[in-house]
Amino acid sequence: MSGLPNCPKCNSEYTYEDGTMFVCPECAHEWSKDAAGDADDEDVKVVRDAVGNVLQDGDTVTVIKDLKVKGSSTVVKVGTKVKNIRLVDGDHDIDCKVPGIGPMGLKSQFVKKAD
Repeated sequence: MSGLPNCPKCNSEYTYEDGTMFVCPECAHEWSKDAAGDADDEDVKVVRDAVGNVLQDGDTVTVIKDLKVKGSSTVVKVGTKVKNIRLVDGDHDIDCKVPGIGPMGLKSQFVKKAD
């Protein structure tokens, strides 16, 4: 056992080092040594609010800035509490139902986790 990681593409155990890269002789896949340590961390995306608190599904957040609703004349007012958020991938990383407006996407930089 050489202590080198298996190939992330074909799971071959015959990987070898080539400078700052790992190489798989079976499928010719190459990856950096830095990426090898972060392979387990790729699945976990941490979403933080405007002040740095970690957000999770089901949290309650407060809007910290008046937000114009695109395609409408409505505004989400500062201080609006949004319950039961859902984290998603993308530019607007929070899916939620804003009271009085309905379902919409928010950016985490404009909310603060409620106490």
